[in-house]
Amino acid sequence: MTSEVIRQKFLDFFEARGHAIVPSSSLIPDDPSVLLTTAGMQQFKRYYTGELDPMKDFGSKNTVSIQKSFRTSDIDEVGDESHLTFFEMLGNFSFGGYWKKEAITYAYDFLTKELKLPISYITVFKGSEAVPKDIDSKKIWNSLGVSDVREEGMEDVFWGPTGTSGPCGPTTEIYCKSKKGKDVEIWNIVFNEFFCDGSREELLKGKAELKSLETKGIDTGMGFERLVMVSQNVPTIFDTDLFKPFVDLLQENTPDTIGDRNFDKKKMAIPDPVKRVIVDHARGIVFLITDGVLPSNKDAGYILRRLMRRYIFRMFSIGDYLEPLKRITDFYKAFYPELDYKKIESVFEAELSKFLKTLTVGLGELYKMVSVDAVSAFSLYQSYGLPYEVIKDYAGEKAKNLRREKFDEEFKKHQELSRAGAEKKFGGHGLILDTGELKAGNEEELKKVLRLHTATHLLQRALREVLGSEVEQRGSDITPERTRFDFSFPRKLTPEEIKKVEDLVNKKIKEDLPVSFKEMSKAEAQKSGALYFFKEKYPEKVKVYYVGKDLESAWSKEFCGGPHVANTGIIGKFRIMKEEAIGTGTRRIRATVE
Repeated sequence: MTSEVIRQKFLDFFEARGHAIVPSSSLIPDDPSVLLTTAGMQQFKRYYTGELDPMKDFGSKNTVSIQKSFRTSDIDEVGDESHLTFFEMLGNFSFGGYWKKEAITYAYDFLTKELKLPISYITVFKGSEAVPKDIDSKKIWNSLGVSDVREEGMEDVFWGPTGTSGPCGPTTEIYCKSKKGKDVEIWNIVFNEFFCDGSREELLKGKAELKSLETKGIDTGMGFERLVMVSQNVPTIFDTDLFKPFVDLLQENTPDTIGDRNFDKKKMAIPDPVKRVIVDHARGIVFLITDGVLPSNKDAGYILRRLMRRYIFRMFSIGDYLEPLKRITDFYKAFYPELDYKKIESVFEAELSKFLKTLTVGLGELYKMVSVDAVSAFSLYQSYGLPYEVIKDYAGEKAKNLRREKFDEEFKKHQELSRAGAEKKFGGHGLILDTGELKAGNEEELKKVLRLHTATHLLQRALREVLGSEVEQRGSDITPERTRFDFSFPRKLTPEEIKKVEDLVNKKIKEDLPVSFKEMSKAEAQKSGALYFFKEKYPEKVKVYYVGKDLESAWSKEFCGGPHVANTGIIGKFRIMKEEAIGTGTRRIRATVE
């Protein structure tokens, strides 16, 4: 059974049982507490908490999706038989539509009847001081003829929140046998009945509080690559049709120089672990670039750059850097039509050109060294951009004592120095304003950030007026030099739209409208029509800042802690400097005031 057939069977199975098919969300999540999308439920978090209505958005309380996912923690493990960075997660979800019996029965029927896979054993939650034992799930599995049901604790079968807080609950896990005879976890069914006001780590330490959700929900996740491996009865995920055609492409070629330097590189057969890294990273590169990530030295851009440089280095002996990217794009395009090879090629070739120059100069410096330790390795990284992996592999015996953890310690020291420098820029310990979003080290900076802060409120209101109510805040950051505002919108703004937004903000500035705030309950504030950032945790009592004569007739009103200017005339001239994409469906505007 091909991966394509398995994929379609999954969607058809749940669609026939009243689930709305929801497309994968971007690898760049709406949730600011996580760097990249790691699970299928992330796009549905607000449906479990009741903030959003599934009937309104999907026409059903039950959904099914195949989610693009990425886990950064596994980058250094890729090359063995099971670890990946990019992967796909199959999932069915319910927001008050059904509960344990239906969820377990669906999973059992899909695996045993649709795919004809035998189940090895099941795990259920054995209970804790805070949460009772899951007796019901065990009874349901037994009624379906599954007798091997094992009880495990919170560390294993209690799914914590994604990010810093969120829905969570006990789980039941399904294990099947692989060709190697090992029991492989295939499917995880989470019974979301609690909201955890803290991270999973805090929950396990007893430092996070669990509150019952008003509506219980089902959240399931099944790793597609593992499922295909078991279904196709092959030894590893890299032997499935998701990987093998691309692994088989890789042949040793002749390049043994970088730029105009010959490094006397010995040719040899490419080992399987290297082939696996190449194919895994190629998949990650294709999907990250498609979702708007660009290589950089921070956040998701750093992850992409790291993948690209590891990929380029390992492809160096093969030479044709673009062929795997092209073939992977073609393979996945039928299911992910947003894949754009021209964009992928353009971004990749720009980074390739930079990195080959880096290799030429940086490796020249590396070869001059007698030995390489963590300090000298980080110096090469900082000066020439040489990744740890390149240094370790190319230095050979010179780097026999170099360890990743020591390199990472040097990296952390560098970050701490950078942070200290940033604090110094903002007046060090003498910051006169630090709200997280706003920082000012002196009176001049304070005046500027207040003007920019109020201008950002006007910007959001103007965007909604010009582009429509689909515009929602996704984040903001304000320095004395500029404001940065992220918002939801599916396409690039036209020059005419940008001008309309800019003109509208300047119009309201010229009207010299008063800026005031009113303190009230969160419920009253929401009822007033004030905008708020859905990812933010607000107290029961909030401030609503409004621009206009009163709250009712205000042109702009938002939940906000302040501070702001007293009236819009103080702001000065507003100017949009740049508008760009930062992910699928998310745009960013950088603007300043003069």
